[in-house]
Amino acid sequence: ATLDDVRDVASRVVRLREMGFRIAIDDLGAGYAGLSYFARLEPEVVKLDMSLIRHIDHELTKQRVVASMVSVSHELGMTVIAEGVEIEGERDTAHALGCDLLQGYLFAKPAPPFPPATF
Repeated sequence: ATLDDVRDVASRVVRLREMGFRIAIDDLGAGYAGLSYFARLEPEVVKLDMSLIRHIDHELTKQRVVASMVSVSHELGMTVIAEGVEIEGERDTAHALGCDLLQGYLFAKPAPPFPPATF
């Protein structure tokens, strides 16, 4: 993302907040754009990318990265969601590192879409 892109998104976020919306950043940690948006937009919620969570129960480097991201997010008043939790070890580690909410196949598979309402 270019700086102009980030500025454009930031101005839109201000308007959305004025209308009462809360902001979440999905897939944080998946690339540069996520980190630049995180620093500029100050979301209420961050969702850590599943690439950070996969095998976190036995990868010390990932544990350190996630612990740091959780710490900074909490200092800024953000809720942290760990995406892609598939096994109990990932659940236990993400929880121990301070993730507020957990999401993934361990808890439920995606539900099929509801049929459209008819009137």
